Amino acid sequence: MTDTGDPAADGEGLDAAFAETVRRTGAAVGALYLLSPDEQVLSLEVLTGAPAELAEPWWRVPVAAPAPVSDAVREERMVWVGSQSEMARSYPRTAMALPYPLALAAAPVTGVRRWGALLLLWPATRPSYMTGREQGNIVSSCRRLARVIEEAVERGGPPAGTGRPRVLSDGTGHANGDGDAGPAMAAADFVERLPGGSCALDLAGRFTYLSSGACTLLGGEARQLLGTLPWQSLRWLDDPTYEDRYRAAVLSRAPVSFTACRPPGQWLEFHLYPDDSGISVRIIPTGAQSPPVSAPRRIASAAVPARVGQLYQLTHLAAALTEVVGVQDVIDLVADQIMPAFGAQGLVLSAADAGRLRITGYRGYSPRAIELLDGLPLDTGFTPAGRALGSGIPAFFSNPEEMRRIYPEAPHVSGKQAWAFLPLVISGRAVGICVLSYEHPHDFPAAERAVLTSLAGLIAQALDRARLYDTKHDLAHALQQALLPRTLPAIDGLRIAARYLPATRGMDVGGDFYDLIRLDETAAAAVIGDVQGHNVAAAALMGQVRTGVHAHTSLGTPPDRVLAGTNRLLTDLGVDLFTSCLYARVDFAGRRVALASAGHPPPLLRLPGHAARPLDMPPGPLLGIDPDADFPVTEIPLVPGLMLAFYTDGLIETPGVDLEDSMNQLAEELSRADDGDLDTLVDTLLRTSGTAGQRTDDVALLVVQYTGP
Repeated sequence: MTDTGDPAADGEGLDAAFAETVRRTGAAVGALYLLSPDEQVLSLEVLTGAPAELAEPWWRVPVAAPAPVSDAVREERMVWVGSQSEMARSYPRTAMALPYPLALAAAPVTGVRRWGALLLLWPATRPSYMTGREQGNIVSSCRRLARVIEEAVERGGPPAGTGRPRVLSDGTGHANGDGDAGPAMAAADFVERLPGGSCALDLAGRFTYLSSGACTLLGGEARQLLGTLPWQSLRWLDDPTYEDRYRAAVLSRAPVSFTACRPPGQWLEFHLYPDDSGISVRIIPTGAQSPPVSAPRRIASAAVPARVGQLYQLTHLAAALTEVVGVQDVIDLVADQIMPAFGAQGLVLSAADAGRLRITGYRGYSPRAIELLDGLPLDTGFTPAGRALGSGIPAFFSNPEEMRRIYPEAPHVSGKQAWAFLPLVISGRAVGICVLSYEHPHDFPAAERAVLTSLAGLIAQALDRARLYDTKHDLAHALQQALLPRTLPAIDGLRIAARYLPATRGMDVGGDFYDLIRLDETAAAAVIGDVQGHNVAAAALMGQVRTGVHAHTSLGTPPDRVLAGTNRLLTDLGVDLFTSCLYARVDFAGRRVALASAGHPPPLLRLPGHAARPLDMPPGPLLGIDPDADFPVTEIPLVPGLMLAFYTDGLIETPGVDLEDSMNQLAEELSRADDGDLDTLVDTLLRTSGTAGQRTDDVALLVVQYTGP
C-alpha cells in the first residue's frame, strides 16, 4: 500500500530542514525559492530572519531575470556577492532595491531535478569572501533540502503553491522559561533607571516592549503602542526615511541611528541595535533647539505617505521595466511582478490601434470576457477605459457598486470586485491602458494610487519601446525569411538537411546563409556563407552575396570562378562588411566533389567506416577585399555514404576555446551521430554545440550526404 503521507507534516519537515540549514550557515536571513511547474518563475516559499513584507518585491522572481537566485538556478552554480559594491557591479537592479551593507549567497536546490534555490544573507561584518568549506556546507545543505522535497513529493506533499511565503521564527528562545520572575523584574527595574527611553521591536517592526521613559518621550501609552508599527501609531514617525532605517537594521544586522523631531519641537535620537530575534532601541533627547520660526513648516496632508517598502518596490519594478524588450516581455513582467506586488488577481493590457483598444495580454480573465472587451472603441462608454484613456486620469473603483453607478454592465463582464484603470500616456499621446482587477473589494489609499499612477507612466514607456522593437523585429525577420531559401530542391542521389538559428541578442536577424543549387541532372552545388554582423545591413548584403553566387553559377563553372565573380561584384559595390563563403560542386558523372573557400571554416568530412574530420583545404581571402584574389580548389572522390557538413563560425566559436579544438569536437559529435535521419542528426549537432541557449552570433548548418547513383 502506498503511503500518501501528511502534507502538513511534510511541510513542517521542509520548514525544519530549511531552518536548520540557515542556522548552520550562520546567516541572518534565509529564503527558500521553489520553481513553478513550467520552470519559468521562482516563488518564495519559506523565509526566516525577516518579515514577509520586506521580501515582497522578491516573492516571485522570473528565472530569466538578472538576479542572484535566478542565476543560481539557471546556471546551476553558487552565486556569492561579498559586498554592496560588488552587488552594484554584478546585480544593479537588486542593489537599487536592497541598498544595505550585506553579503549574499544563492545556491541551486537540485536533486533528481531542479527544485529551486536557497538564498542566504549575512551582515556586512562577516568576511567578504567564502571559504571552500563554507561553500561545501551550503552545497551539501542544498542537496539535503532537495532530498526532503523529493521525499515529500513522493508522499503527495510539497512543493506548495505560489501564495504568501511562510515566515519561520528564529527559534532562539530568549525568554526565561524557569518561571522565576526575579531576573525579569530586575531587568525591568534596570531599564527604568536608565535615562531616556528603551523599547524593543520584533523583526516585523512592531513594539514588543516600552519602558515608561520611552512612553513619555514618544507621547503614547504602552497599551496603545504595543503590537503596533511605530510609523503607523505615531504620526510624526510616519515618514519613509524612518522606516528605511528600520529596514537597514533588520537586513544588515548592524546598529543604525537617526534623529527625528516630535512636535512641536522635541528632537530625539534613536539608536537601533538588531540581532536575530529583534531590535533594541534607545531613545535620547538631543537638547537641540527647535528650527527657526522662519523655516518652512511641514504642512499636514490627508494623504498617507507611501511606505518605504512600496518605494523600493517601485524602484525594483522600474529597473525591471527598463530591461524588457518585446511586448510579450512587458506583459509577462506586469503579470509576474506588478500584479502580485499590488495584490491584483486580474490584468488586461490594451494598446490603442486604429481607433480601438486591442488587448495585447491578459491574466485572470475568461476567454469569453476578453472576447467582449477586445476591440472596444477608444471612446467607449461600456467600461471606464475610454474615459480614463481620453482624459489621461486614472480611475479607481473599490467595489462593484461604485462601478455599477456609472457603468452598469461592466461588472458583469469580468466578475471582478475592484478595478484600477491606468491610462498609458506618453507626451500627451495615449498608447493604451492597463487594468488591474481584484476578486474582492479593495480600497485604494492615496499612497497606493500615487504609486500605481507613477507605475503606469513607466509601463507606457516600456510598452511603447517594446512595440517599436517588435515592429523592427518583424520587418527584419520578414527580410531574413525572404532572403533564405524557403525549401531546398530534392536532388536524386543526395540527402540534405539544413538549419538557421538567429542570434538571441540584437535584432534576431543576421548574415549567415546556405543554399543548394541544381545545376543539371549530373551536378549540384552546395553553398554556405557568413556576412559579418547580425543586423539588417548584414541580412541585405547576404542577399546580394547569394544572388551573386547564383548569377555566376552555371553548368561546368568551377568553384574558384564562382567565388571570383562574386568577389568582383562585392568589390564593385564597395561594401565594408567582411564576407566568407564556401562553394562545393558535386559532380555525379565524374564522381568528384570540388570545393573552394573564401575565408570560411572547412567542412566536416565523414566517410563510411571512418571518423569525421575537418577537410584539409587551403582558403582564399574573404570576399570584397581584393578584386584579383585567387581561390584554391580542393577535390575529393565522391563515394556512396560520403557526408559533408557545412557550417558557419557561430556553431564553433566559444569564448576561451581554440577554433581548431571546437572543430575537432564538432567532428567527434558528427562521428557519433546516427545518420538514419539527417534532420535528427542536425538537431543533435546544434544541441551538443551549446547553441540552445544564448547566442551572440547566428548559426547556419547544411548537411549533405551522397547515397550513390
